[in-house]
Amino acid sequence: MLAAFLATGVLAYLTVLSVRMGRESMRDDAAPADVILVMGAAEYRGHPSPVLKRRLDHAVELYRQHLAPFVMTTGGAGGDPVFTEGGVSRSYLIDRGVPAESVIVEDEGGSTAHSLAAAGEIFRSMGLKSCIVVSDGYHVYRVKRILQLQGFAVYTSPREPPPSESESISAVRRAWLLFRQACAYSLWRVGLRF
Repeated sequence: MLAAFLATGVLAYLTVLSVRMGRESMRDDAAPADVILVMGAAEYRGHPSPVLKRRLDHAVELYRQHLAPFVMTTGGAGGDPVFTEGGVSRSYLIDRGVPAESVIVEDEGGSTAHSLAAAGEIFRSMGLKSCIVVSDGYHVYRVKRILQLQGFAVYTSPREPPPSESESISAVRRAWLLFRQACAYSLWRVGLRF
């Protein structure tokens, strides 16, 4: 009986958190900051995946609006023996006109939590106190809260999905992505870092 009660409570908490994440996933509150932080996604033999490319293109737009003097890319190798998400992202940004000296790379992280811990260390070493997070909408709540708990001012600017993608993501799939992020964030809050 107690186990069922606890399970119901946890499920209710995760559902409420998923709804909050869903609301934030559609909010763009980009404002002037010290750095634009692009969360990594898959790369394929030195080329960004379509998801990563859209994140990077969005970051280029924000950079061209002069919202921050730096762009930080994140993400480790993910099993690739040659390339990292962060390194591939850096090359992509430079190819699109972002000066090399304006691109900061975090290329060790193998997960959101690890990338954000490393990014936080880099922020502190450079005296950076605020950032604009660029990622997919379902991801920004988690990233924002983790960075805020490290003491940074955080704005979010979720990348816009192309029409074909937004039409193809069903309500069930979107709910699952949000619920999964709620679970990952909750586990992070209780000390499980992955």
